[in-house]
Amino acid sequence: MIARILATAVTEAHIARRNRWVLIAVALMVVFSLVLSAAGSAPTGALGADRLSVVVASLTSLSVYLVPLVALLMSFEAVAGEVERGTLPLLLTYPVARWEVLAGKLLAHTAILIVAIVAGYGVAAAITIAADPAAVSGLGALWRLTWTSVLLGATFIGIGYALSSLARRVSGAAGLAIGLWLGLVVLYDLGLLAAVVADDGGFFTTDVFPAALLANPADAFRLFNLTASQATAAASGVAGAAAAIPLWQSLLSILIWPLVSLVLAALAFRKVEP
Repeated sequence: MIARILATAVTEAHIARRNRWVLIAVALMVVFSLVLSAAGSAPTGALGADRLSVVVASLTSLSVYLVPLVALLMSFEAVAGEVERGTLPLLLTYPVARWEVLAGKLLAHTAILIVAIVAGYGVAAAITIAADPAAVSGLGALWRLTWTSVLLGATFIGIGYALSSLARRVSGAAGLAIGLWLGLVVLYDLGLLAAVVADDGGFFTTDVFPAALLANPADAFRLFNLTASQATAAASGVAGAAAAIPLWQSLLSILIWPLVSLVLAALAFRKVEP
């Protein structure tokens, strides 16, 4: 079983190596992290936090948009691409279960995502610590951001597999992936903010709003990192609710969502006919 999963992962890694989105993902993480490591360190004195923790708060705002996008760009053609290339029937003739195929793809794509995340965050941390050695006290916050970013990426990789299985065409899967990213990562928070303003401190604000934030993996990721870090004061907008939601609730959401997305992907993949 392990050998079959690893074999699928190696094959998928070779395919991904020729995918321009992989190079774009690593480049984007490094470039934006480099910019934020310089721009995000100015208010440290006012916030009373070390320089690296404030950079981590800035990286959190970046990652909540970029990590899901990179994950979806890598995974949207995982099944649809096999269907269009005509390789799925051949793949399924091998003595390998469908869940093993998804597990192998997930292993390869997660490894690529980890490379992009470590490259980006590592550059930001190196520059920040070189400029201020005392910033090393914020490495705990950076480590927390790193592993939660991997979990967030795994969630959207699984969602990408589900969309790819449902669309069965690369163009359709790409459209669904971009639409879902816009809906969950961009428009979702705007809708919540509009509802909070209209509610004016009523039932939605006090009861529905916190649950709605935890129901979105991107918001749960942002809330957890801002609550656990020393730079919560740098947050604004929806992220300003971080202090009002217990840390364990956002952590639970982060841990559950990757499993949920993979179950959805497996169920969708089961319905794909070669």
